[in-house]
Parts: sequence; structure tokens; C-alpha cells
Amino acid sequence: MLQLTDMKILNGKELSSYIEERQAHQVRGLRQAQGIAPKLAIIVTVDNPVIDVYMRLKKQYGSDILVDVDVHRVQQTEVKSLLNTLNVDDSVHGIIIQLPLQDPSQTEGLVNLVAPEKDVDALGANAAFDPATPMAIMWLLAGYNIDLRGKNILLIGRGKLVGAPLERQLLEMGHTVQVADRTTEDLGALTLDADIIVTAAGSPALLFPDMISQGTVVVDAGVASEDGKTVGDVAPEVYDRDDLTITPVKGGVGPLTVCALFENVIRAAQRRTEA
Repeated sequence: MLQLTDMKILNGKELSSYIEERQAHQVRGLRQAQGIAPKLAIIVTVDNPVIDVYMRLKKQYGSDILVDVDVHRVQQTEVKSLLNTLNVDDSVHGIIIQLPLQDPSQTEGLVNLVAPEKDVDALGANAAFDPATPMAIMWLLAGYNIDLRGKNILLIGRGKLVGAPLERQLLEMGHTVQVADRTTEDLGALTLDADIIVTAAGSPALLFPDMISQGTVVVDAGVASEDGKTVGDVAPEVYDRDDLTITPVKGGVGPLTVCALFENVIRAAQRRTEA
């Protein structure tokens, strides 16, 4: 197992400031040298205060790095028509359909209508980009020099946005990966044997202190709502330990996920210059 002393915080907010500075420089270059103004279009179909918070964060980040962010609030019945317009609009480089939809049964059909070269959320089957959260997790681990070689890596959560693409990426890199979820029998046996745990199950208090070995690296990418607050998968008591390397309650994977999303938007704009 990893032998580490004293808790080490994986501060994604701190890393994001360096990435934001680099991206702002890239966007200035696109605007000044290529005459291209990167633009992200976000389609919103429901009124939801949590979604509104996400929209403000994305609009503010876009403003900070000079990426235009247009929010289109429409009825779900209008999404297909709007996508037909945005897909062929050369001024739009990235398109997001903000989830959840009012009728979730249509999610797969609608996200697959986003042009692959503009599918910066990588929700469609043929998206030309990597999903933002796995990208953010890899940036976070690399930024804090977490060596994955020879380590037992456990992913908790099999979702198509985090668990599945992250597993694929780690396996392609030659790492040893196990995958579990909240229904896995004797999950604690797997977590105790892991050197690195990445959890994205969206299950509050899934991981307790007695389930984590000394010196383990823990990345909490879970998002759930509890008593009106957004929480992760790691129980609060875990933070009483002083021997772990762990993401904070806030400011871990989240800030880097926003960076990764805009990384895809910038790449989409750069590819336009190569077409």
C-alpha cells in the first residue's frame, strides 16, 4: 500500500487557476491570430436552481477566458429544431444539452443529435472528445504527482460519464483497475485493498473511515443531493483521518471539470482552423 503521512488535499481549485491562465492565452491567440471567437451553446429545458448555479459558473468561466457562452432556454420539444440550427452554425464550436431533461427517456436520442465535432460533453455515441470529468480526474492526479504505476486502482461507479470512460482510459494506459458500484457485495473488502479509490457513484456516505486503508489516495467525484445540499460519496468522518491523500469536500474534481469542458471547446475551435 502507499505509505503517506499527514493528510494531503488534492486541491482542484488551485490547479484550475493555472489551467485557466493557459486557456485564456490560447483563446487570445485564436481571436487575434485566427479571427476565431470560441463559442459554447448550452441548451436548457428545465427550471432548476441547481442547474442555474452550473450555468452561472460556466458563463463566468467562459467570460474569464474570453469564450462566448450562449444559454438557450427552450421547451424539450424545441431541442431537435434548435440542434439542427446550432450544428450547422460555424460560429458555434461546442454544444451542451444540460441534463436532466424534463423527459429523461429522450436523453439518449437527443444527445446523439449533437454534431460529434461539437459534442464537448461527450454524451453522444460518436463524440470527438473525452468526457470532462475523467479528464479532470487525470489532471488532478497528475498535478499532484500521484504515480499510478503498479497501484491497485478501484473505481466505484459504472456510469457512462465517469466510471466507464475512466476505466477504459486507465486500462489503455496499462494500469490495474477494478470496478464496483454501490450494490457490490462486500465493497469494503475491495476498498481496503485499493491504493487509489475514485468514487463517482452519487451515493452519499458510501465510503466510511473503516473502509479505507492507511495512505490511500481518495478522489471523490460523486454528486448527490442530501437535505438540499450537494454532497459526494465520502462520509464526513473520513476527513478526521490524517493519513490520506484526498479531494476536499468542495474544490476537488469540480473546478477541473469546468476547465476540462472548456478545454474541449477550445480544441473544437482549434480544429476549425485546421479544416
